[in-house]
Amino acid sequence: MKEGGSRASRRPEVLVNCAVSLDGKLAYAGGARARLSGPNDLRRVQELRAKCDAILVGAGTVRLDDPSLRVHWELLGTAPRRDPAHSRVLDGSRPTLIAVPRGSHRVYPTGVEQWRSTRDRVELAPLLDHLAGRGVSRILVEGGATVLASFFRQMLVDELTVYVAPLLIGGSTAPSLLGGEECPDAERAIPLARTGVEPLDDGVLLRFRPRPASGVAAHPL
Repeated sequence: MKEGGSRASRRPEVLVNCAVSLDGKLAYAGGARARLSGPNDLRRVQELRAKCDAILVGAGTVRLDDPSLRVHWELLGTAPRRDPAHSRVLDGSRPTLIAVPRGSHRVYPTGVEQWRSTRDRVELAPLLDHLAGRGVSRILVEGGATVLASFFRQMLVDELTVYVAPLLIGGSTAPSLLGGEECPDAERAIPLARTGVEPLDDGVLLRFRPRPASGVAAHPL
């Protein structure tokens, strides 16, 4: 991403959306799933999903939550347009792409495609280029904490929306919004510009865009 938050013309627009507790936790202890969104926020998320060409989550989220990553059209009061009901991410019922590191030999079900990185970790920028080549112009990243950290540290995020739920979780094993490497000082912190605040359900919805700051640079994880 160019400085100032402008998007490179090649890659898709990257939207990050998540729900956290008031103390910034994405889940309960050990990553146990927490249902933090109220009914209006759930509807907002479905509307956001419907506007995107693809949804991305990390392998940890798939293992812990078994998400379907589909649009829940029933919450929007309309019939499904492309996603069958009761599907899951690896059941082959709709296009699914798994990004794997070099050397991965895992076999996935029929109908699930693989994109293989040239390194021993998944490289996000080439993956986004690949998705752009497949016609993806907007992608929604929903977590988890390590994936979110990778996108932010590599300056690949265009917009962040966070629903802050009215509860406190605490503890040391409950994942925070951002995981990944430690941040030793202000130069490695990720500055954001607030673009919106609105009450929603019993919590609040916050909107941000990344903003440039001296000393902040992209660091691949």
